[in-house]
Amino acid sequence: MDERELVLRLIDGDEEAFCELYAAYKNRLLYFALKFVKSREFAEDIFQDAFTVVWQTRRFINPEASFSSYLYTIVRNRILNQLRDMANDQLKEQILSQAIDSTNETNNHILLNDLKEIIARALEQLTPRQREVFKMSRELQMSHKEIAEALGVSVHTVQEHISLSLKVIRSYLTKYSSTSADVLLILLCLNL
Repeated sequence: MDERELVLRLIDGDEEAFCELYAAYKNRLLYFALKFVKSREFAEDIFQDAFTVVWQTRRFINPEASFSSYLYTIVRNRILNQLRDMANDQLKEQILSQAIDSTNETNNHILLNDLKEIIARALEQLTPRQREVFKMSRELQMSHKEIAEALGVSVHTVQEHISLSLKVIRSYLTKYSSTSADVLLILLCLNL
């Protein structure tokens, strides 16, 4: 089956066509992303995010345009965002390392417990299924495919749960100011 026909089926919401395109582009796009982010985990996240965008915006895809170019543009933009975020994270880590007195273990322990409590309250904002999928992804470090197989749902459903979870958590954490929210998200991703 040619790619244009798969794209037309994708536009109509055909999950099988989505899966075929996903499989067809996976290795190429992972390799492309790995050249820049140097981390398989980040490359896989970028790839999965790109296909989440493809699914969510499928009705707007131009079947006459190059699907490959469309995908590479999405991945390129995700890579640039990831590199920008990594640079910001490194700067935040440097600032935090200078700002927190690492010799004061009691204060650090109290701060860590407070942050864990805030993160736990953020996770309580999720539906039970979102929380389950999010914990499988972040705590058990399972891939989207592994989660989908374990729960008997599609990879797309897993991607939607994680995407919605991150939005809900980010929204909840912004109550603690943008800087604190970013720090809390970093800690959440580090599985503290």
